[in-house]
Amino acid sequence: MLKKWLLAAALATGLSGPAFAETVNILMEGVPDTEYVKTLLPEFTKETGIEVNLEVVNYAEMHTKLVPQLVAPTGSYSAIVVDFYWVGEFTKAGWLQPLDERIKADNFDTSVYVPKLMDLVGKVDGTTYMLPFYNYAMGLLYRKDLLADEKNKTDFKAKYGFDLDVPKTWDEYLKQVEFFTKDGINGVVNQGLRPDPIAMEWSNYLFANGGEYHDANWKATLNTEAGVKAIEQYATNVNKYGPIGSASFSFDEAFNVMAQGKAYSYITYNFFRAGIDDASKSAVVGKVEIMPVPGTEAGKGGSLNGAWGWAIPKSSPNADAAWKFLKWVESPAIAKKRALQGGSPTRTDVFDDADVNAKYPYAKALKEMLLTSHNFPVFTYTPQLVEVLGRELSLAVAGEKKPAEALVAIETEMTELAKKDGKLK
Repeated sequence: MLKKWLLAAALATGLSGPAFAETVNILMEGVPDTEYVKTLLPEFTKETGIEVNLEVVNYAEMHTKLVPQLVAPTGSYSAIVVDFYWVGEFTKAGWLQPLDERIKADNFDTSVYVPKLMDLVGKVDGTTYMLPFYNYAMGLLYRKDLLADEKNKTDFKAKYGFDLDVPKTWDEYLKQVEFFTKDGINGVVNQGLRPDPIAMEWSNYLFANGGEYHDANWKATLNTEAGVKAIEQYATNVNKYGPIGSASFSFDEAFNVMAQGKAYSYITYNFFRAGIDDASKSAVVGKVEIMPVPGTEAGKGGSLNGAWGWAIPKSSPNADAAWKFLKWVESPAIAKKRALQGGSPTRTDVFDDADVNAKYPYAKALKEMLLTSHNFPVFTYTPQLVEVLGRELSLAVAGEKKPAEALVAIETEMTELAKKDGKLK
C-alpha cells in the first residue's frame, strides 16, 4: 500500500518526469565526434523524453570496461560504440544484437552508408550488427603551397622529367618526398611507434603498391613484391627523408611536425585535416590539403579505411530506447549537424550536402578516399595481428630484419590466428 501511495503522490505532484525518465547509457571514447554528439543530446531528450548519459573514457580503457558488461545477462550500457578492431571478437562471441528486423520495421535506409564502411563496421556475414558512426580513414596531407611554387616546379621537372603537381600515382609521390627533403624541410613525417601507429600507417604503403593482407580464402599474401617494396619504402622514408626520431612518433608528434611546417607530407587519419587549419595549433593554415593515398595507377587509391559503429549489446537493459537513439543520431538531419561541427561522416548524402561542402571544400576528397579505401583484416584476432605487425615492421625499419624475413614472420603468425578463428581451413 505504501508503494502505491508514494506513486500516486508523485503523479499528483508532477514529480514523475525526472524521477521516472528513461535513460540510455553509452560508453564512448574521448574524441571530437563524441563531443559533437554530446552537443546535440538535448534535442533527442526534447523529442523523446529519454535522457542520454555518455560515459567518456580514453581508448585504452574502453575494451576493459566493455567486456564485463557484454558478458553479463544484463549490463550497464544501453548502446555502445565499436571500433573495427573489435568487430570480429564481439560478433563471434554473440555480444551484439542483430539490427535487421529493427531496420526493416522502421524502414531505416542503410543504403546511404559508404559500402566499405558497412563492410567494416556494419554487416558481418550478411547480418547488420552496427550503424557506422564516424570514419577515420587515412589520407595524404600535402603542402599545396610548395607544389605551386614556380622555382620548385622548374627544379622538379629538370630533375625528374615531368611536371610537379598533386601526385597521381604512388611513384610520383615518392619522388616528391625525395625532392622536398631540403632547406630544413622533411619530405615526409611518419608515425612509426609500435604497434598501432606503424601498423596502420604502413598498411597504406602496402595498398599503394597494389598489395593486400590476404586473398578471398584468408591465405596471407604479404610476402610478395608489393609487400617487400612497401617495407623498403617505409624504412627509407623514416630513415632518410623524415625527421630524427620519427620511428617512435605517434600521431600527435607527427602531426606537430607537419603543423610546424617542417614536412611536405604526412599520411594520417582524415580528422587531422581540420586541425591543420586551426591557427592555435598550426603554422601552415591554408597551405595544406588532403587527398586519397595514391596507388600504382591514377585513380587507384591506397588509403586504409577505419571506423567506429553504433551497436546494441545483447545485455542492453533497454534495447528499444537504445534503438530510438541510434535512429535519431544517424538520421540525415543529425548526421549533417555533426558533420557541420567538424565530424567525420559515414553517409554519402552528408558528403554530398551543399552546406557541408560549402563549409568544408575538402569533403569531396574525403568521400573519394572512403570509396577507394581498403579494409584492414577484420576477425576475432585483429588486435593480435596489429601487435605482430608493430613488432616485425619496427625490426625491419631498424635494420634488424630484412623485409622478406619480417613478412614471413607476419604471415606465419597471421596464418595461425586465421586458423584459430576458423577463417583459414
